[in-house]
Amino acid sequence: MNLLTFLPFIVLIGAMFLMTRSAKKKQQQAAQMRDSMQPGTGVRTIGGMYATVKELHDDTVLLEVAPGVHAVYAKNAIGAVLDDEEYNRIVHGDDPAEQTPIVPDDASSLTEGTGSDTTDAADTDVTKIELGKKPKSDEPAAADADTEVTKDNKADGDK
Repeated sequence: MNLLTFLPFIVLIGAMFLMTRSAKKKQQQAAQMRDSMQPGTGVRTIGGMYATVKELHDDTVLLEVAPGVHAVYAKNAIGAVLDDEEYNRIVHGDDPAEQTPIVPDDASSLTEGTGSDTTDAADTDVTKIELGKKPKSDEPAAADADTEVTKDNKADGDK
């Protein structure tokens, strides 16, 4: 028989081997991640629920999904074990990178560059906003003073 007739089968078997090998690696990583769980660790289930591990058993784990609310889950239902910083950021909204703004002791730093000594062309290019009322000429005029105009601009009695 010719070697070219067996070539597609050899390529197919090689591709199947590579796919099963990567799937086994992913399963081993997931098992290792689940084994790294300890009580107090934040986790995300495969359903997307965030909880804290309370107890570990052979095939199950007891999760605290809310203060005082516990649920038993299979270990295979744990999608990710989160570190404390990420868990607090997601669940409690804590953002350690976000810092409170620093308020200066005096107002001089807030007004730098706006004094009369240091007027630039950019400082004088300020657009002023008109805060007054519009003149009466811009308002729509009513048909008659004694007929009432509704919001659809029709007088009483008009259809």
